[in-house]
Formats: sequence, structure tokens, C-alpha cells
Amino acid sequence: MRIIFTSTGEGWDAKIDPRFGRTDYIVLYDEEKDELTALDNRAIMQVAHGAGPKTAQKIHELKADVLITGNGPGGNAASILKQMPLKIFVRAGGMSVREAYDAYKNNALEPGV
Repeated sequence: MRIIFTSTGEGWDAKIDPRFGRTDYIVLYDEEKDELTALDNRAIMQVAHGAGPKTAQKIHELKADVLITGNGPGGNAASILKQMPLKIFVRAGGMSVREAYDAYKNNALEPGV
């Protein structure tokens, strides 16, 4: 299972970013490999329009199975994400990446999109 978190930092202790499209980092946890990697997404701040769809495209390229985020994606990004075989969970803002992962494993996150 490949799980993506929108995050304000790069590791397990980083907080979930409430933003989707303009998230600072995209953190990927590969459960099979027990490997956590982070992609710096801060360049998206320079994009005037279309940040959500661009972030959704990155998530598609990472072949994720699950997305855990804060407030959830906006309309354009949501329509792209709906076309992917991806389970989306929202309202994880304020949690660390580790807390959000634990909440996901305990079925304690709210489904989104």
C-alpha cells in the first residue's frame, strides 16, 4: 500500500498540511518497503492558478493507493482525483504524519471526495 500525506515537513513528526494544492510537501509511505520519502512541493506557491490539479497530477504519478490530507482538495483537483483508484481521507489537519497514519490504520479518518 502506498499512502500519501499532504504535509508541512518531511518526516513522521511533520504536521499534516490543511491545504491540498499548495501543500509544502507530499510525503509518501510505502508500507511494503517500510519506506518514507518526501517530495518538496513548495515551488507550487509560484503558480497563480491550477495548484490543485498540478498536485493531483503528482499524486497520480506516484501511484498512491491512499491520500490523507487536511481540508481536502478543491473542485478541479477533486474531479481529477475521482478518476484515480485512490481512497481519500480528510480532516487530518493538526495531526502529525504518524498520528494520521495511525488514525488511518484504526479507521478513524473521515472519507473525502
